[in-house]
Amino acid sequence: MNQLGVPAGNTPDRKVTLYRNGSIYTAADPFATAMVVDGDTVAWVGSEQAATSIADANMEIIDLHGALLAPGFVDSHVHLTETGIALEGLALDSVRSAPELLDAVAAAPGTGPVLGHGWDESTWGDRSLPTLEELDRASGGRSVYLSRIDVHSALVSSSLAEAAGLRGLDGFQGTAHVLRTAHAAARIHARTFDDGTRRTYQEKTLAEAAKNGYVALAEMAAPHICGPEDLRLAASWNASGVHPLVLPYWGELATSAEEGRQILDSLGTGVLGLAGDLNMDGSLGSRTAALSADYSDAEGNSGNLYLSVEEAAQHLAACSLLGIQGGFHVIGDAGLAAVLDALDAAASEVGEQRVRAAGHRLEHVELADAAAIERLAKHSVTVSVQPGFDAAWGKHGGLYEQRLGERSRAMNPFASFYANGVPIAFGSDSPVTPLRPWSSIRACLEHSNPEQRISARAAFLGHTRAGWRATKHRNPLMGQLVPGAPASFAVWEVEELMVQVADTRVQSWSTDPRARTPLLPALDAGTDPVCLQTVREGRELFAHESLRA
Repeated sequence: MNQLGVPAGNTPDRKVTLYRNGSIYTAADPFATAMVVDGDTVAWVGSEQAATSIADANMEIIDLHGALLAPGFVDSHVHLTETGIALEGLALDSVRSAPELLDAVAAAPGTGPVLGHGWDESTWGDRSLPTLEELDRASGGRSVYLSRIDVHSALVSSSLAEAAGLRGLDGFQGTAHVLRTAHAAARIHARTFDDGTRRTYQEKTLAEAAKNGYVALAEMAAPHICGPEDLRLAASWNASGVHPLVLPYWGELATSAEEGRQILDSLGTGVLGLAGDLNMDGSLGSRTAALSADYSDAEGNSGNLYLSVEEAAQHLAACSLLGIQGGFHVIGDAGLAAVLDALDAAASEVGEQRVRAAGHRLEHVELADAAAIERLAKHSVTVSVQPGFDAAWGKHGGLYEQRLGERSRAMNPFASFYANGVPIAFGSDSPVTPLRPWSSIRACLEHSNPEQRISARAAFLGHTRAGWRATKHRNPLMGQLVPGAPASFAVWEVEELMVQVADTRVQSWSTDPRARTPLLPALDAGTDPVCLQTVREGRELFAHESLRA
């Protein structure tokens, strides 16, 4: 150790790296320009002058050239295999009509099944969907599964419908568009492939995440999405240490603590909870999210509840008794009301303190009024939200307004969650929205409802430290760059650093050093910083060719 307590150089068992001449996002010193990593731990942060005095020939020295070094991102809701399929398969997010979609299917390379993702008829001038016959002709008889952008419905060919046994299932009406039970069956059938293919898809996702500064991903597996073998593979990547950490959840209903224990024992891998994509309801895009009043563009349809209050209460009570996180996918206000009633019932059965201690979590929670938010805070429920949803569908005339009319103004109440003490963590629900963390932060700043905008700093913390806290991680230093913390971070090429505030009543941009607030990239230009390096616990996951140039 030298006089600053920094390792003097390498030993045979560890690597010491000095990063200098940049900007370090750290609460330890908002003006820090250098950092030392000793093995898997942050050893020191400080000034450029001090860095000059501690530089050692045995260290690797990386000149940041003004780049930002910040805690690595945590995505609180992803699907590894689904994202890999979307990255490798037929991209349909840019099609704007049924004929364009059919042309894309007809041009799909290969001779096997056609897997595609991303169509969104709410952006089409003519929102008519292709028929079974049209899809069969375009595919030349190949099996077809094309997930809607929300992955709560899909277009399928007649061959896939036959092979998956969709006839007679809820959500199959003899058309190419399938929902609910029929969609789950079609999805599982389309995901029947060998382990090598599954591995390729997941590895593709992990590489994409590392390239975009993520050090951890919460995998939200569930029986209606994939089998336990998919979950086991996702968790197995952690053994190598060369990918973002996978934080595994399994969304399966448990009616008692005993059944919950049996489910956990049957998985063949550890999970953080029986939470995530255990569906209380569906999605707004597919009109399956449960609403208290009908969809504005579908009279007589108020969506679907997939679980009863009693079933949800039993699940939450079981998870509380086991001391693990329980939770649900819930989007509509009627779906949320059912979950909140279930939380009350579970607290009455096993005790409010036990429910609070379990740290249950809910995914999405897009429609929540003041009373619902107060009840969420009462039960210490963490809400995992997706800012990219509002960016994609919250604009005037967008999908939310089409489906909900004036009610869409109340959606995704990020600022209200914060103001009422509801813990929130941010994610992408990839492949629904892409693995682009800075775009997600920008979406928080530019929320379609100005009253629900939050600062860049709050959004950044929601994408980093809050992601670890949402998993009940025991190390309070996770998501920070202070001495003694795990060395998990990303390096970003940035044009300008500043403090960005969403509240239009105050100065929007400030670099006043008196605030001692760590600076973040300016995001007003609409472009994202470029990731130069991603490191998890001292191990490099990704490096841009220019990093050491």
